[in-house]
Amino acid sequence: MPEPRALNSTDAISVAVYAELVYTVISASCSSPQTTEINASTRAETLMKWVYIGLAQGALFGVLGAYLDKRRWPPLLGAGIAMSLLYMQYRHALKSGLESNEPGTEQY
Repeated sequence: MPEPRALNSTDAISVAVYAELVYTVISASCSSPQTTEINASTRAETLMKWVYIGLAQGALFGVLGAYLDKRRWPPLLGAGIAMSLLYMQYRHALKSGLESNEPGTEQY
């Protein structure tokens, strides 16, 4: 039975680059999970709209990276991990914010 292939430094860098790319794209689209939690009661729909737009952009870059990279899996793994973690953070922030009785930071 062959030994599993170890990651080389190029693979590790590629995974990290695509993870960072997704974090940067979503950061550019959204303010933060904290803002989502604080203002969920008044802006949940629009806050999550921008999360979904950021996730779509991250997926696009992950797929593009997989298309351009001979090793398809590092871009997909990096982007996929980052997208999953960020989505879970924003969903948790939304749920916590909607369940909270604390006032938001915006006045209308």
